[in-house]
Amino acid sequence: MEFKDNIPIYLQIEQYLYRQIALGKLTAGEKIPSVRKLALELTVNVNTVQRALQQMNSQGILYTKRGEGNFVTENTKLLSETKQSLINNELEQFVQNMEEFGIGRNELVSTLENYLKNGGDQNE
Repeated sequence: MEFKDNIPIYLQIEQYLYRQIALGKLTAGEKIPSVRKLALELTVNVNTVQRALQQMNSQGILYTKRGEGNFVTENTKLLSETKQSLINNELEQFVQNMEEFGIGRNELVSTLENYLKNGGDQNE
């Protein structure tokens, strides 16, 4: 994972884990990798990973079983809301990027439809 300098690392780790959950790579009730394993995989300090997990625990996305580790919540409604929130954030970023290119909101749908119709190649 490549970290951005302008966003705290623990927040980026949270976003990474949220994305893994939203993509179904971590499912409801599934045990997530240990703090140490995540720290090694992401090449960050154990305390940084712990901070991210604590945040996610306080938000209810993860829960801890003493002596067993952290698990993804089984609250499917919360997981669904979290996934929708991630999708909305991606869409917001997409719309902002298109506006920077001069594509207004009224042109956005037709531009995207043309892109998808042409298989992603706008030069056809």
